Amino acid sequence: MVQESCSSTRESRLKLYKTTLLLAYQSFGVVYGDLCTSPLYVFKSTFSGSLQLYEEDHEIFGVLSLVFWTLTIIPLCKYIIFVLGADDNGEGGTFALYSLLCRRSNLGFLKSSNMGHGCLSSHESCVPTKETRTSLLIKEFFEKHHSSRVVLLLVVLLGTSMVIGDGILTPTMSVLSAVYGIQIKVPHLHENYTMAIACVVLVGLFALQHYGTHRVGFLFAPILLAWLLCLGGVGIYNIFHWNPGVINSLSPYHIYKFFQKTGKSGWSSLGGIVLCVTGTEAMFADLGHFSQLSLRVAFTVIVYPCLVLAYMGEAAYLSKHKDDLQRSFYKAIPEVIFWPVFLIATLATVVGSQAIISATFSIISQSRALGCFPRVKIVHTSNNIHGQIYIPEVNWMLMLLCLAFVIGFRDTAMIGNAYGLAVVVVMFATTLLMFLIISTVWNQNVLWAFLFVLVFGFVELSYFSACLAKVHKGGWLPLVVSLLILSLMSTWRYGTSKKLAFELENKVSLDSLLTLGSNLGIVRVPGICLVYSDVTNGAPPMFAHFVTNFPAFHQILIFVTLQSLMIPKVPVGDRFHIARIGPPEFSLFQCIVRYGYKDVKDSHDLETHMIENMSRFLKCEGHSEEMAMTEPTQNGGTGTRKLRFQINMEASQEVGELMEAKEAGVAYIIGNTIVRASGASCFLKKFAIDIVYGFLKRNSRSPATALGIPTTSLVEVSIVYRV
Repeated sequence: MVQESCSSTRESRLKLYKTTLLLAYQSFGVVYGDLCTSPLYVFKSTFSGSLQLYEEDHEIFGVLSLVFWTLTIIPLCKYIIFVLGADDNGEGGTFALYSLLCRRSNLGFLKSSNMGHGCLSSHESCVPTKETRTSLLIKEFFEKHHSSRVVLLLVVLLGTSMVIGDGILTPTMSVLSAVYGIQIKVPHLHENYTMAIACVVLVGLFALQHYGTHRVGFLFAPILLAWLLCLGGVGIYNIFHWNPGVINSLSPYHIYKFFQKTGKSGWSSLGGIVLCVTGTEAMFADLGHFSQLSLRVAFTVIVYPCLVLAYMGEAAYLSKHKDDLQRSFYKAIPEVIFWPVFLIATLATVVGSQAIISATFSIISQSRALGCFPRVKIVHTSNNIHGQIYIPEVNWMLMLLCLAFVIGFRDTAMIGNAYGLAVVVVMFATTLLMFLIISTVWNQNVLWAFLFVLVFGFVELSYFSACLAKVHKGGWLPLVVSLLILSLMSTWRYGTSKKLAFELENKVSLDSLLTLGSNLGIVRVPGICLVYSDVTNGAPPMFAHFVTNFPAFHQILIFVTLQSLMIPKVPVGDRFHIARIGPPEFSLFQCIVRYGYKDVKDSHDLETHMIENMSRFLKCEGHSEEMAMTEPTQNGGTGTRKLRFQINMEASQEVGELMEAKEAGVAYIIGNTIVRASGASCFLKKFAIDIVYGFLKRNSRSPATALGIPTTSLVEVSIVYRV
């Protein structure tokens, strides 16, 4: 028995090791593309401003030391060690942190409308943890001050909008930097041809998105591994061939000497150095496709050493060839392998761009599911991995913006200034959210949370101050883009919340609904009718509007409410919650269907599973009544058996009526609501509701289209809401 137990343990460990190594291998093609293409432009962007090179190597070694310690502090220490541990049931990203705060600490602004009851995920523990005094004080503060919840939501939306901005800047910066390598071998090539090549690559990149990463993903990992091996190999060659003493520059002392000599120009150069950690947030955002251990293994064993060697090798080359500053990366490549490395670099930029584009799709999908983004078409490109999605409208909008930035800016230095600001803002938003995670979710001493913010926040704010000083040199771009996206997301959320508040205030009570039929003389027709609304108790205003003007509805009426919960997936057993309205002869039901932001919604599957659960509910309801009524009687129990038989017959009859109604057909009623600001509203509210929200709603997908409801069975009820 002991030998069998040991053998089983060894097999489970071996399976874990194999799975971890396989996921680590796959992560190269999805997670690290953006981070690994940073050497293409870091040194060039750093020395593009007022920072100059002199005969001494203090500037080069100081920049290298800054790059080394930035890579060590932010990606390695902050994300690999700490942030990856703050997953939400295996999911990562800004919204995952917010979801965790909403469900575990009740700090979120969205929890009132999007949270479920109990522990829905099998991965989440329901065992309460001992809360610290600081944790209770923080929660009390958020409960008392409603504005604090609004600020927290705005921080999350700002970080999200900056990530979406990265989806524009990453392909632009990466592809341009790679294509510029052609000018090393063809120096007289006109800039317009370089722009044209970059545009062709970008169009091809976005045109391939609809195939999904699962079809071309097998190419990604080998390309990134080949790219990393090239970086590491060329780095080692340059170190030993040009300046082996460059290894001494890893000492923090060179950072001190760098700032002592360069002063303000050295501080300004931080806007270029921060580009060495672009794509770090993708490690956390793409966590749902992998595991914490696999990402940690891939980064610490291969990615981190290869990147450090690449930067060291380029610094060693620059120390002997200061005139090649603006083209140092490609100049440092040995002549024999230049074209293979150039080809791999171009492919690597495509892979890196693919990673951030996929992350943008995922973030927008999460935002839409949580009511913070207009309804868009989401295509699931994989039958097995629901996280692999494609959003056509977003894809083509990103492509047009990327082409506009390439043609409009042309200069990678200006794009780099914008890129750096977007990267730092996302990281600092994560740092602020981690303070709340450490103190309220992990229930650690608040001093540890303050230490986390002090160390990592100081580094990020230093970079932020340098990037902010370059707002007029291109840094305004992510601010404008993110503020525009933030405004649209906030307006959509505000309009949606006002619409829901109106429906809750004007819903039809159950008593009024039960007496409605007798007052209007309503006729019941064969079939099942599903009435979709956001009201979870009672009938929505649009249904009362419908039956008042058309006093007839189907034999079985089900009020359906779709709830998007702040968890990735809802177990099938917890998805449907059915309740009866009124006595059995009315055949009225309330059904709440709960989805996670990674679940797939389909009207056919929804209808099938709903009827199955309805049938199960009727049988269980009859069974519960039977158990409640089977008490011993003075007549020897004969009456009890007859009552039991009668109840079972009633339950079977209701199930039979349900199946007959299904055969007669299923109809759908959805409200086509038009939201307008009331006449007494201020100008800002009228502008937000009537113009911005109205425009977004008219141009977003209708709920019927999003659910795939057939138009032949659909009844849309138009009603105007004054909020």
